[in-house]
Amino acid sequence: MAVRRVTKTVVDRLPASGVVWDTDVRGFGVRRQQGDASYVLKVRVGTQQRFLTIGRHGAPWTPETARREARRLLGGIAAGRDPADARAARKHSPNFNEFADRYVAEHVLVSKKPRSAAEDRRNLARHILPAFGRRLITEITSADVAKFQASKSATPIAANRCLALMSHMFNMAERWGLRPRRSNPCEHGGKCRERARERMLSPEELARLGSAFATAAAGDPGGFNLDHPPFRRHFPEDWRAIAVVKLLIFSGARLSEVLGLRWDQVDLQRGIARLTDSKTGSKTIYLTEPAVEVLRAVPRFDNLPFVLSGDRDGTHYSGVQKAWRRIRRLAGLQDVRLHDLRHTHASEAVSAGESLYIVGKILGHTHAATTQRYSHLAENPIRDAANRTAARLAKSMTSPVATN
Repeated sequence: MAVRRVTKTVVDRLPASGVVWDTDVRGFGVRRQQGDASYVLKVRVGTQQRFLTIGRHGAPWTPETARREARRLLGGIAAGRDPADARAARKHSPNFNEFADRYVAEHVLVSKKPRSAAEDRRNLARHILPAFGRRLITEITSADVAKFQASKSATPIAANRCLALMSHMFNMAERWGLRPRRSNPCEHGGKCRERARERMLSPEELARLGSAFATAAAGDPGGFNLDHPPFRRHFPEDWRAIAVVKLLIFSGARLSEVLGLRWDQVDLQRGIARLTDSKTGSKTIYLTEPAVEVLRAVPRFDNLPFVLSGDRDGTHYSGVQKAWRRIRRLAGLQDVRLHDLRHTHASEAVSAGESLYIVGKILGHTHAATTQRYSHLAENPIRDAANRTAARLAKSMTSPVATN
């Protein structure tokens, strides 16, 4: 039996049936049996001496990683924890793939709206499962989560959505008894800094968009080569796409709310649409006069429930994204997303002097803080009012003084 510091050279030169005990960590060693070298730890637990196998030499086990694991095990034993209990727990622990299947089936599909459920499943498939899928749920640490966040720094919004999703998943794992209490590895995870993506259209850009609508609807080239991709075979543009975009601008509604709008929710006389369900629950969309004008032009059929019906029975229109890319190219607005049209509606209202409370009601925000992003725009009408007031005061100060 040899005693020396365990290194890779020692492991490589270890003879068959040989054992070397480490000089740095008492009880830690390496032995070779049937050709394979394995790292071991000889330790006393209570009144019994145990011979624990840490793992076979090779990734992830090297002399240094195995030595760190030996120190961790010794620390747990000193604190009164039995390594056998931890190993039994790991043996029955699901990997993240298995846990994610249960989480989706028992929580996501039961408690979340279809759009949120689809987003969770997409983040799992694209980001989380490739990183953690084969890892046991009990073995994922704060360091693992931090490394994952760092790897997603180029896409901070996706990274933050994944962090929030994983944090809830680990909370559920604790609730289901799959991890110890207060062991959530995401608890101290720092969010990535997100870059602001809000974009509001200026009056000049809105004019260009209106011109693009006319070109797209009529199929009139207007200086564009409509025989060249992406225009070929697509003009005149589908009237439903143009109706969607106009309704987004004129109502400030969300895209999902416009696409899912049904005729039985619409009251054109009162200028409202009552949604029983939306991203924030039940909601009233206030249909402005331009929005009502768009809806009155939409053909209506008794057997089709959606205002903007899809090409298959019982579905709503779903081709707006591709159509929008063509329309915004015509308008020279390649950086504008459909959601920016909602921001444009809100910013115009605030800039015109409407209160943030009223704008929040128009947009259907449930929390006032959500509308605060537009607060800087409220300075314009306030400044104008202050200037008008100061001008009147200045005029009074320069008026001739009345004499008796």
